[in-house]
Amino acid sequence: MKTTDKIIGAAAIAAIGAYFLTGKHGAENRENVRGWMLKMKGEVLEKVEDLKNLTEADYYKIVDEAAARYRKLERVGSTELKVLTKDLKTAWEHIAEELNK
Repeated sequence: MKTTDKIIGAAAIAAIGAYFLTGKHGAENRENVRGWMLKMKGEVLEKVEDLKNLTEADYYKIVDEAAARYRKLERVGSTELKVLTKDLKTAWEHIAEELNK
């Protein structure tokens, strides 16, 4: 992986993390973070890191695939999963800003 790819990946990860902890729903996210939520976000981040040229469609696909896996788990509430999926997709705007810097 080239240095520029690593920088882009790091910027995307930082943007996602900052958005979830300080964004519009940051306080609520920090209060409601559960183990499976962190794991799902981590999986999304890992897949984002692996892509060289991240597009919005790629990002949404990664989020949808992760959500589909977690939907099958009994301990994951459908409402919580919908909210997390929506928040992850909303983060694209912030990621795109970081990638375009």
